[in-house]
Amino acid sequence: MAVQSHYFSVGSVVTWARAGVGAVATQAMVDMRYGPLGLDLMSAGKSAPEALESLLGSDPKRETRQVAMVDSRGGVAAHTGSKCLPHAGHALGRGFSCQGNIMRSPRVWRSMKRRFEENESAPLPERMVSALEAAEEEGGDMRGKQSAAILVVGKDTKPAYWDGKVVELRIEDHPEPVPELKRLLRYQRGYDWVSRGDDLLTSENYGGALAAYRRGLAIVPEVLELRYWVGLSLLKSGRRKEGIEMLRNVFDQERAWAGLLKATLRQKSISLSPSVIRALFETRN
Repeated sequence: MAVQSHYFSVGSVVTWARAGVGAVATQAMVDMRYGPLGLDLMSAGKSAPEALESLLGSDPKRETRQVAMVDSRGGVAAHTGSKCLPHAGHALGRGFSCQGNIMRSPRVWRSMKRRFEENESAPLPERMVSALEAAEEEGGDMRGKQSAAILVVGKDTKPAYWDGKVVELRIEDHPEPVPELKRLLRYQRGYDWVSRGDDLLTSENYGGALAAYRRGLAIVPEVLELRYWVGLSLLKSGRRKEGIEMLRNVFDQERAWAGLLKATLRQKSISLSPSVIRALFETRN
């Protein structure tokens, strides 16, 4: 799920999901119990409509709530209480829900639904952020904007309920939370490749690590750390000249990376030939 609000740290309140189970968004006059209890009910086998109906049935303040649930089988349900502040409403689609309250326009949730459906070929996190952009284009939150969040979990059930998160990003306080969320999602994509590169580097698959780091660098070219790992992978892949040139460029921009490499060499976490070490750290004229 993805959310944007004028509320501070909206992700700590609204977003609930468990891999292989489903997702819950609890909004308006929030009762956070809808999140964990809804997930427990769906984990026990109830569909999203059944779980939502069960919780609403025991809530004396149900008309002040806005809640949406999606289960792992694609079932979806939403509730917008009659006492939610206008404009408030929701629109259901195949396996998803879009909703909003205290909106500037009653077109918000329908525009979100349309944008989400139009971007069917895009990865799920990007589709959801695009839907938030559509909401902002219709005016968004009547109070303005402050925070945003995205939470995506995998389809397979995990032994531990906290496992299985694919993306979890929060913007707690920012003048442009949706663009910032989009920027961090791009970073997430880049660092996903870094993680793959790290695994490959540890297993001494230097060519694979280099390819992974380069994929990450193409996504976030401004990240100096990725240039460090690309340079190191070039060295370990036998491409000495390119690796030395890239690493020295990194050291020129931030000496801390030179210190990291020296510490790594001292601990023998990685080995380089004496001639390469001299070339890396010799003083330039």
